[in-house]
Amino acid sequence: MDSIKKRVVLHFPGFEPLDAAAHRARYERSARQSAAVWDFSASVDELNNLGRAPYFDVTATAADWRTQSRIHIVDHNDLVAALNGKPFFTRLLQGYLAAAKVVLTGGMVGYFRHAWRFGLFFIFPFLLMLAGLLISLSIAFAPFLLGLPAWSHIGSIALAVAFFVYIFLPQAEKLHTLHLFSDWGMAVAMADLNGLGAEQWLEASAISVRQALEEPGVDEFVISSHSMGSSVATHVIGLLLEREPDLLQGKRVIFATLGSAILQCALMRPASVLRSRVGLVARCKEIFWLDVHCLTDAIHFYKAKVAAVCGHSDAEQASILFVRFKHMLTSQHYTKIKRDFLRVHRQYVLGPDVKASFDFTLMTAGPLPAAHFAEFSPKKLPELTFNSGEEAQALSIGR
Repeated sequence: MDSIKKRVVLHFPGFEPLDAAAHRARYERSARQSAAVWDFSASVDELNNLGRAPYFDVTATAADWRTQSRIHIVDHNDLVAALNGKPFFTRLLQGYLAAAKVVLTGGMVGYFRHAWRFGLFFIFPFLLMLAGLLISLSIAFAPFLLGLPAWSHIGSIALAVAFFVYIFLPQAEKLHTLHLFSDWGMAVAMADLNGLGAEQWLEASAISVRQALEEPGVDEFVISSHSMGSSVATHVIGLLLEREPDLLQGKRVIFATLGSAILQCALMRPASVLRSRVGLVARCKEIFWLDVHCLTDAIHFYKAKVAAVCGHSDAEQASILFVRFKHMLTSQHYTKIKRDFLRVHRQYVLGPDVKASFDFTLMTAGPLPAAHFAEFSPKKLPELTFNSGEEAQALSIGR
């Protein structure tokens, strides 16, 4: 297999309060880690504007190979900022309304059916906030319950407010509780395309992505997505395929979903457009769909066959790559992060400590075709040795 000389990556990040510049900075840090582990060099250029898909160029080199990759960041930080920027009680109310929509449209039942840990992830922030509010109300009404004089309510109400603001909320925010409230607002918007100006946002993103796909002389296009970004990516690519079924003809395209949360949105009944677009992606002959799962990541649908769950069991299903983050990190590093479920969930796009079967930088900037990662495992790691600088000696790929 020829090594990749030129690649275009369209990356759709997860639901994080980071803009394209911040994602570029993270990528640069991760690239340094990956380069040190795999013994190559990587230079990351500055960010350039391209509508909704700004990009930066990465040049990775070793003794017998050189790969140039253009990384586009199709971030939805403006939507995240709009949700996170609302007043506290507005966020609280809209979060519970979003949760109610998820429950009433069948989403929660689907979560527990297909990935019970994701179901727990769904209910966690709402139960936690409810517990904090109930404790605060109990403190406020304690004088009434204990038969104390009415004037004592002044102190109890002040104590309740102090508990909620200075004790409960700081602890809850360590678990990103309000951010998760916003996440469910985004999920509902991506499911029913009604709110946040979602349709207009997707239209604008599709224009920029369409332009990026016109880059000439490209060996492969990698459409990578993380978490919530997988629903966004499916919408954008599906929208383009609806309008131009032959758009990707003659191109090598890898659709890499990392810790995918497509079903977070698609399991709600109003998400018919998203489910249809899942089918378009699954049936597109030019697309190789690689779905990366990790057992210790609760914020995705482990082992679920996304296309089949969305009603496309007759389509070719994504190739699932099972990874273990503890194999990518030192034992000390993994022990430090393993109890932080959001930090664990981010590891798909972060740098490694040791060589492993999956490496985001290596897949998006290295010389190996991204589809090869479907065949790697702890016993068959990527190998970056090439014959005459052209033919990969990938240990995991049979000859």
